[in-house]
Amino acid sequence: MTNAIEVINLRKFLQKFQLKDVSFTLPKGTIMGFVGENGAGKTTTIKCILDLLKIDAGKIRLFGKEMSEDDLAIKSEIGVVFDDLHFPETLTAKKISKFMNKVFSNWDESYYFHLLNKLKVQENKKLNELSRGMKMKLSIAIALAHHPKLLILDEPTSGLDPIVRDEILDLFLEFMQNEEHSILFSSHITSDLEKIADYITFIHEGKILFSESKDTLLYEYAIWRGTKDELKDLPPESILAMRENSFGLEVLVKRNEVSTAFELAQPTIEEIMLIYVKGVHGSASFVDERFLNAN
Repeated sequence: MTNAIEVINLRKFLQKFQLKDVSFTLPKGTIMGFVGENGAGKTTTIKCILDLLKIDAGKIRLFGKEMSEDDLAIKSEIGVVFDDLHFPETLTAKKISKFMNKVFSNWDESYYFHLLNKLKVQENKKLNELSRGMKMKLSIAIALAHHPKLLILDEPTSGLDPIVRDEILDLFLEFMQNEEHSILFSSHITSDLEKIADYITFIHEGKILFSESKDTLLYEYAIWRGTKDELKDLPPESILAMRENSFGLEVLVKRNEVSTAFELAQPTIEEIMLIYVKGVHGSASFVDERFLNAN
């Protein structure tokens, strides 16, 4: 099966930041949530995938091909939504359609206006007269109107109210009814990803900490809470990451490697991220080094 996206050992060096051997795969017909705190490297990675930034090392394949092999054909299969519309503020949705019709040979004007009507976006209003939510709906309609196979979304629901976010998520799920379609969805709103994502890839300080199926994260991982003394009874090989707070320890574990005698909680994606970012992670040996042998 051809993957929609393959990122292999991607490196990109910027003045104050670098992507370090970033690797992940988005299988065709699935949605991947791409998560990480602000400045972690999500947008930089997306710009590298879209060839808006030239990579320093590694490989990126879209639909099994590198961008250099067939640039125009590959880009015609991609719909992109950034967190803002990059059109002059005096344009209307109607005028944007005339412009996009010249950019994409497969631009579907009737479908575009169908989407505007469905999303209640007024076609004759100037961009500077639209709310952020309406601008985002318009941006999504633009991304979908040339019938892409892959959507790449950079924080499309950021700053939107829950009703508008839910409306947009439904549109993405409708897009995914076609098994040839795929979505890479960058967001810091993890509850949105829990609703629709098949995979979660977590980037932190330019490095991928994990790329797993959502079900693995939510059902095969668990959180144990307790004291340092109680930690000694937890199998070290079960521990993925941990953090210490005023109430004790929060430990992310592999559920099937922990005795049923331990009380475990099902994690949220946000909790998993926080334990990784605010705590320590790595091989089981860090348990002894950081906690069991601490004075």
